[in-house]
Amino acid sequence: MNSDTIALPSATPGTRRTLTVQRFGTPGARPQVYLQASLHADEIPALLVADKLRRILQAEEAAGRLRGEVILVPVANPIGLGQSLMGHHVGRFDMEDGKNFNRDYPYLTDAAAERLAGRLTDDADANKAAVRAALADALAEQTPRTEAEHLKHRLLALAIQADYVLDLHCDLEAVMHLYTLTPSADAFAPLQRLLGAQAVFLAEESGGDPFDEAVSRPWNELAKRWPDKPIPMGCHSVTVELRGQADVEHAQAETDARAIAGFLTHVGALSGEPPALPEPLCAPTPLESSEPLVAPVGGVVVFHHKPGDRVEAGAVVADILDPLDGTLTPVRSSSAGVLYAHNATRFTQAGKRIAKVAGTTLRRTGPLLSA
Repeated sequence: MNSDTIALPSATPGTRRTLTVQRFGTPGARPQVYLQASLHADEIPALLVADKLRRILQAEEAAGRLRGEVILVPVANPIGLGQSLMGHHVGRFDMEDGKNFNRDYPYLTDAAAERLAGRLTDDADANKAAVRAALADALAEQTPRTEAEHLKHRLLALAIQADYVLDLHCDLEAVMHLYTLTPSADAFAPLQRLLGAQAVFLAEESGGDPFDEAVSRPWNELAKRWPDKPIPMGCHSVTVELRGQADVEHAQAETDARAIAGFLTHVGALSGEPPALPEPLCAPTPLESSEPLVAPVGGVVVFHHKPGDRVEAGAVVADILDPLDGTLTPVRSSSAGVLYAHNATRFTQAGKRIAKVAGTTLRRTGPLLSA
């Protein structure tokens, strides 16, 4: 393993944050797999799984079983990791401006398209190399200003050349679930099965320009712009939600890390016999068919179901208690599906999302991700 340290530009005199980048295998070998942990810095299960995975990769490299190149960023957000407010870790949003650390990544499709005009051929491999070069050049022309923008730029630059990108996150209280582009569903079917995902969400654009789509969506969009030229999906990316924030256990993290290593074997980054694939626990569904359950009033939240439960249309998922007069307001699911996540806190304000149901018959429009 080779470990690099990338210094982020200092936001104020006397302060400096860094990114640690751990590299395994031969530089430039294919397939190249990029993994990062805890982009929302309060996603502690991802940090633990990344540590377990590093140990596995070190052993695989020592045994000569690394065929591709694996790049691991074990702490993807040193800014958020240091944010605390009155004893509470605040890792999802930048306390400087309130922006989500997993939104507003550079959109590179248009700039890359300008560079590709007149350069594409009937050779798919040549086109793949041309797209990678165009994306890298388009990103290099970006001028980040704030510390958070520099962080996003650095992360994107590390991942933009990869064949596969795994962005390790977690939800509040949840079961294992994944988000990926619709054209990448088959590519991540082995990962879905090895991790035992209970929900898999597909979209061609979820809204908000999150990290995973910043590296993969341009490939799908560029292929649509030149339908007469072979442009393969040169980068498949997935967001892996490692259950909930409190799911921090050695044995569970080891199992998850070995499942990811099994996926690396399936795609050829590790040599050896790929592990057998368990039966899938769910079928992928459109992200637009997930249902956010919103609190109509504020009060004490009492859940009737836990993550992983199947709920029917009209089922009461939670009650909200007004502690002043004892009024109970039910929160119902509009459509049948799997309750895959809900809030960890048990008090809410009116208008806040408190739970999410997967695989419903709904078809939402607009931004599909939570804030």
